Amino acid sequence: MKNAEESTTVRTPRRSAASTAGSLAARSRGRGGKPVLRRIALHAFLVMVCIGMLYPLLWMMRGSILPENQIFSTQTWIPDEIVLSNYWEGWAANPPGFGRFLLNSAIVAGAAVAGNLIACTLAAYAFARIDFPLKRLWFALMLATVMIPVHATLIPQYTIFTAIGWVDTYLPLIIPKFLATDAFFIFLLVQFMRSIPRELDEAAEIDGCNHVQRFIRVLLPVMTPALATTAVFTFIWTYEDFMGPLIYLADINRYTVPLGLRMFMNSMGESSYGQLFAMTTLSLIPVFIVFMIFQRRLIEGIATTGLKG
Repeated sequence: MKNAEESTTVRTPRRSAASTAGSLAARSRGRGGKPVLRRIALHAFLVMVCIGMLYPLLWMMRGSILPENQIFSTQTWIPDEIVLSNYWEGWAANPPGFGRFLLNSAIVAGAAVAGNLIACTLAAYAFARIDFPLKRLWFALMLATVMIPVHATLIPQYTIFTAIGWVDTYLPLIIPKFLATDAFFIFLLVQFMRSIPRELDEAAEIDGCNHVQRFIRVLLPVMTPALATTAVFTFIWTYEDFMGPLIYLADINRYTVPLGLRMFMNSMGESSYGQLFAMTTLSLIPVFIVFMIFQRRLIEGIATTGLKG
């Protein structure tokens, strides 16, 4: 009798524990059902948005391997005939060749990146770490330049560059970058520097470091994300700039990629679309390479700027 009673007293809690665990599992499934459905719906929406954004790019890449008479006539995504001649014909279509345009764009974009990194970082250090008269006023005036339309300054700038003989050279596209004319990047770097504790500067000052030493040894090593963000955006915006080279460059040997792509259209509005799409696809490769290399730093720089006002 005692053994039977002990067995019943032992088995009963086990059954109750199992039933309790089952009910808890059922409740957790019920509670977690809605979040799972929301996640599925959210991911489905994001996939649709991604497809919509990539559709023009995919359509262009498809057109670059189709014959000229099938680019707009056929609607199938799987071509019956793949024409790779659009690439080498487009590469050599317009003398001095599309490779020259890529090299010119690389020179201009690389110099612009160097100019913005040097000038905008120095200007940001002055606004973030140095006290000088009317500092707030100058900072507000600097930010106000962001609201000035680019077209409002085209004629004065062109008049100045013509007077000093810089037209039909790369100087109007490069020199302004060394004068800290991009207020957006100055503001971005200022916000990042403000998130760095001032105690680091004070410790360096106690050790006898001046402003130059504090800037180089203390701030620059921890500003990699913000510098990467500045470099990537400067490269992309300069590489894709069409208005500046169109205004200041006349010699075809100095043309950049956007002007080189425009040469595939004649004055009557007709175009070699196959070659145009092929060269456009090739022109995107440097942008993708730069973005993929600095992707992590770029996201980190955008996420960390503005943490401290």
